[in-house]
Amino acid sequence: MRFVRYGEMGAEKPGVLDAQGRIRDLSGVIPDLAGPVIADLPRVDPESLPLVPGNPRLGPPVGQVGKFIGIGLNYADHAAEAGMEPPAMPIVFMKATSSICGPNDPVYLPRGSQKGDWEVELGVIIGKRAKYVTEAEALNHVAGYCIVNDVSERAFQMERVGQWTKGKSADTFGPIGPWLVTPDEAGDPQTLDLTLDLNGKRVQTGNTATMIFTVAQIIAHLSEMMTLHPGDVIATGTPPGVGMGMKPQRFLRAGDVMELGIAGLGQQRQDVRQDA
Repeated sequence: MRFVRYGEMGAEKPGVLDAQGRIRDLSGVIPDLAGPVIADLPRVDPESLPLVPGNPRLGPPVGQVGKFIGIGLNYADHAAEAGMEPPAMPIVFMKATSSICGPNDPVYLPRGSQKGDWEVELGVIIGKRAKYVTEAEALNHVAGYCIVNDVSERAFQMERVGQWTKGKSADTFGPIGPWLVTPDEAGDPQTLDLTLDLNGKRVQTGNTATMIFTVAQIIAHLSEMMTLHPGDVIATGTPPGVGMGMKPQRFLRAGDVMELGIAGLGQQRQDVRQDA
């Protein structure tokens, strides 16, 4: 199934897509796609639910996210373009949950931004509490998959002493969605094509088959160090083609348009603007 949250920012309602891709209202069944609901997503016939009229804004498909976790350098060819050795263990960083926005909301470059960058990533939404889980058990703890644009400010990330979190957490730097796609519909998470276009030109092309650490390995690794809870989101790394890796480097400017897609998980589109 493909779940959505739609409506004005901060007032999103839960929904599900029908066979024709239309939004059906789930608010009579669940209060929101958040918290304990993520651990037990409803199984309903979308055709039995009210049709949502028009073309409402889509919010992030999961609300009240407790942790927004990033995995760095998880594609060998991306590590190479960044001039870094592939890691022996997953590189883990946090993105502030205040960076989360809808899949088609504008992305705002923060004051002082010099090196804004794009990163299409497979997002994993945790559905079942995970602590000390094995790799074999890990995928049983997944509620669904989504697209994440791990927008980054490389000068903040690399040149300001401290954690990568500095360059990952600006407001709007975490577009998520458009859908939460359940594992039965998404299929094998290690066979998905990813793309990102900048101003209509393809800059990123990849497949999750080339991840250094699989989704199952990532979940097992994280669960050794922190308990994962329903609604936590993991961004699993990006393939090559980011602006930092280009020669010459190319970074985001106001007026740019990013368009992202992952097979079976939908598409995103963001206009880039300068924050006031």
